[in-house]
Amino acid sequence: MRGMRLAFLAGTMACSLTAVAEPAAAQTVTPPPADPAPEGAPATAATPTTLRDALLRAYSDSPVLAGQRANLRATNEGVPLARADALPQVGVRGNYTRFLVQGQNAFLQPDQALTADGQVTQTVFAGGRIRNSVAAAKTRVLAGRSNLRTTEANLFTDVVAAYNDVIRDEATVELNRQNVRSLEVNLQATRDRFEVGDLTRTDVAQSEARLSGAIGQLRIAEAQLIASREGYLQVVGAVPGQLAPPPPLPNLPADPQAAVSTALNNNPALEAAEHNRDAAALDVRAARGARLPQADLFAGGSYFNYLGSLPSSVVGTSVPQSGTSAQAGVSLTLPIYQGGRPAAQVRQAQARQGQAIEQVTATERGVIAQARTAFANWQSSQRVIEASEAAVAANRLSLEGVRAENSVGNRTIIEVLNAEQELLNSQVNLVSARRDAYVAGFALLAAMGRAEAEDLGLDGGALYDPLTDYKRVAKAWFDYDDDPTPRPVGTRTVDAPAQTPIVTRALEPQLQRPVDTDPANPSGGVRPPR
Repeated sequence: MRGMRLAFLAGTMACSLTAVAEPAAAQTVTPPPADPAPEGAPATAATPTTLRDALLRAYSDSPVLAGQRANLRATNEGVPLARADALPQVGVRGNYTRFLVQGQNAFLQPDQALTADGQVTQTVFAGGRIRNSVAAAKTRVLAGRSNLRTTEANLFTDVVAAYNDVIRDEATVELNRQNVRSLEVNLQATRDRFEVGDLTRTDVAQSEARLSGAIGQLRIAEAQLIASREGYLQVVGAVPGQLAPPPPLPNLPADPQAAVSTALNNNPALEAAEHNRDAAALDVRAARGARLPQADLFAGGSYFNYLGSLPSSVVGTSVPQSGTSAQAGVSLTLPIYQGGRPAAQVRQAQARQGQAIEQVTATERGVIAQARTAFANWQSSQRVIEASEAAVAANRLSLEGVRAENSVGNRTIIEVLNAEQELLNSQVNLVSARRDAYVAGFALLAAMGRAEAEDLGLDGGALYDPLTDYKRVAKAWFDYDDDPTPRPVGTRTVDAPAQTPIVTRALEPQLQRPVDTDPANPSGGVRPPR
């Protein structure tokens, strides 16, 4: 089932992330169309960075993801650690002894001795302790893989948010710059009209105050853009260039129940909790095995050599200076009383099992809430987009009308300034709503377990296969089979330049505002005939 789902989603999302629209019965989030870079913008790469490029970059060298992969490799080692108790144990020991003080029967004792012995032990029955420990370790590996999937989904959600934050804040900065330019023209025209007595000093002061406030808003927007660019650098590991509009998100659910149903079947955090619950149950069985008998096979040999120091002139004796021996047998250990340790270990394992059971319920609740909340946020953001688009259109018409009426004396300067601010606010709300809708849609996919590397079709390079390391170590038995010294995988950003509030994309026509430089009509727009 999961393989079929991944194959389908990989194909669908791969096309989506390369900006190829896919017809689908499910709802989609469609971003605004791309626009050329604004005049005077800094030079960027010939090909804009796409969301897929950013996801691939983060997937390949994110320190967070690399660290979780290393953590999974450590979890994999739990299997050979548990399995080692079922393998033969081989040991060799050697001693050299120098007898410094001899007793009264020293004529029968050597002055020095060299001994060596070796033994092989093989456990053949351990009351199920080893078998259940190995099974628990394997189950925790499955939980570790689910945790890795969760980390992937969280990373990609952060990348999508950072990517859209930069796009949103670039538009916000450009909107505020556009507003400042308009208010600068407004102030100059107001001053000109004040000089000829058409307006009062109050009108000039209002225009000056509004321009100063707009400059302050611009500085705040620029600081936010810098923060978003730094956030992108932190998450992706590269400086954001010109970012292309994100592609539509496919296969979004039609209702919250569909979202919850998919999430309960595929959410990796819930899968991890269920695997940990199963592993805890196996730990209880392993703990009970400490009360059962243990049988071992053993074989050994020994060697001694007195190095010629044993007296050989004793009458009637023939004691060799060296010799060997060998033995083999079966050892059966039957615990009778261990001070209550086995019962305490079982109770401890049962308590941890109870915690794991409750964690499944808690995680399930969280997944349900996450899916429903993400769906609600996505739906509300879609409605905010519709309302904001209507507000932008209405405020644009309102501004044009107020400008025209001001030019014939029917509107005051403060009314024009208020109309300017209302239009700016609605435009900022629109770009913010578009960002929120896209991020909420992707968060919904993540909650449903559909926002991982396989789901997104990130085939620009080899995908990390958690089975590769597991197969390598699961049956490892050699004591000196170490891995190479770990090296950093994540890209450092210390050499990246401090980010600046550059804008790499022009505003779409819906957000652009013409500025009228006619002194008689200081706020822009088309002067009506008198």
